[in-house]
Amino acid sequence: MARQSGSDSVATALQRAGQVSTGALLDLVQRGTLAYFHEFAHPVSGMARERSNPAAYDFQETVTSGGTGFGIMALLAAVRRGFLARHEVRAQVVRIVAFLGRAERHHGVFSHFLHGTTGATIAFSPLDDGGDLVETAFLMMGLLCARQFFDRPTAAEVRLRSDIDALWRGVEWDWHARPDRDALLWHWSPRHQFAMNHAITGWNEALIVYVLASASPTHAVAAERYHQGWTDSPHFRNGERYFGIELPLGPAGGGPLFFSHYSFLGLDPRGLVDRYADYFAQNRAHTLINRAHCLANPHGYPGYGPECWGLTASDGEAGYSAFAPDNDQGIITPSAALAALPYAPEESLQAVRHFLLTRGAELWTPLGFRDAFSPVTGWVAEGQLAIDQGPIMVMIENHRSGLLWSLFMAVPEVQVALRRLGFSTPHLRD
Repeated sequence: MARQSGSDSVATALQRAGQVSTGALLDLVQRGTLAYFHEFAHPVSGMARERSNPAAYDFQETVTSGGTGFGIMALLAAVRRGFLARHEVRAQVVRIVAFLGRAERHHGVFSHFLHGTTGATIAFSPLDDGGDLVETAFLMMGLLCARQFFDRPTAAEVRLRSDIDALWRGVEWDWHARPDRDALLWHWSPRHQFAMNHAITGWNEALIVYVLASASPTHAVAAERYHQGWTDSPHFRNGERYFGIELPLGPAGGGPLFFSHYSFLGLDPRGLVDRYADYFAQNRAHTLINRAHCLANPHGYPGYGPECWGLTASDGEAGYSAFAPDNDQGIITPSAALAALPYAPEESLQAVRHFLLTRGAELWTPLGFRDAFSPVTGWVAEGQLAIDQGPIMVMIENHRSGLLWSLFMAVPEVQVALRRLGFSTPHLRD
């Protein structure tokens, strides 16, 4: 099926989608979402723009490190689906990697935002004008998947793997491990040093940081940082039941759904177990609690229901926020339910059909779903965000083929780290 582009072809696809198979429906969603990372990619760097609509910053030049990691994974999925040719995706990844090689880094760590033409750091906030370890982890997750994917002995792919390896080996994870703290610190700035003092503790989206920090062949941190730092939070262990569903980890009510998405774009939660949790059970429980909250609808918001659910971080009517059961402002984010497809397939597919077929005229665009909407007031986000679009494309592919899970879990350094940290998973080789 040819790529859908332009309002007429999108409208035609929506009209036809009601009579096609689930596979064809997921193809349509993946194709549309892919456009954000391919057609809308920055023309110089190939990186993912942070957002697709005007904001307080220059949205055309502001690219995102973490969102690009997600975007690279989406591009690999596009090859798997036959949406893009291997050589076409390889060329874009080569351009991204070359750009990153000349971009500003802070002890090998990339900033949250970069200028898409020059590679200069763009401050995320007054003190956050340097390296962002969490966003860099998301970027490295995508790059390591690409290093696995482009495995041919051709000169082009050998060079690409080498260039990715140089970026990966250059990240100084241990620079963010301070002697007076067990947890890794999120930010470092050449002007403000560790002034933000933001410890990376769980439960949240940052599990991947500790896996990659342990996996580093050049700047690894000790396993104790994971066991004594990551877990040192009142919001790590839970064990309570919500709507009759036990939640092993996380804050009350589970928190926003991106907690169960971002790290698990690469980490395969199926059979992933350590002393703290079974991570598939954790993520499924988190998903079902979030949905159950929307069905219970304690605030009485019109429009909530079994087909219209999903609270996570996104744009909102009053600005960006991490929407969750304890921060429910009547904002539904398509990424929340769609990226939950591996955890709750039937429930997620209900939402896919509703967002596309019932609300498609307001939500669907040539770059995929708009970021969020309010069924209460009729507000709809103007554009999209990379960190919400990426999980849609990637988690749908993980549900369909397990591609990104297979790639990331096969990374030799990741295998070493999982053993070092005490994880068991069917992916571990003898």
